Amino acid sequence: MTVLKSKRRSQLLFLVTMTLTITTICLLFFALLWKAGNLVDLPNLRVGFYNFCLWHEGTGALQCYQFPELEALGVPRVGLALARLGVYGALVLTLFVPLPLLLAWCNNNEGEWQLAVGFLATSSVLLASGLGLFLTYTWKWLQLSLLGPGSLALGAAQTLLILLLVATAVFPQRAKDRSWGATSSV
Repeated sequence: MTVLKSKRRSQLLFLVTMTLTITTICLLFFALLWKAGNLVDLPNLRVGFYNFCLWHEGTGALQCYQFPELEALGVPRVGLALARLGVYGALVLTLFVPLPLLLAWCNNNEGEWQLAVGFLATSSVLLASGLGLFLTYTWKWLQLSLLGPGSLALGAAQTLLILLLVATAVFPQRAKDRSWGATSSV
């Protein structure tokens, strides 16, 4: 009976891990693709990884800036490129997490599990550094109350990546204890 409970607990933990992984991927897709990377999307201000538009009093409309003007405003080209690389790289690497997790679970292979942990760790570092760089360069135009659903989704994705990293680092000890060939005790 205890073997059956242990197996169920193991399966439940794996399903929760996969669900959190898929949720993280969905949050990253929402923030970076659906919302086009815009952290602030208001009628008088649009600030994102590819959009930088400020309200221009003279014309009464949003004026979007490109790189010669952005550098004059204090947003370096290299810094913005590294921020983009970080957040979009985190999305790409997070897409690779479910397959090694599933293969490690099915094959009981710790090497594949460690690959998934590596993807999660790298994604977490990339997302945190990219978001941190971007906010460092654009914070003078932003306020906490202005941040929209895209920034909330990126923050939630970062939190879930850290939670997944901790869960997958702890999980292999429990995965070793499960037995596929065990039948219910009579």
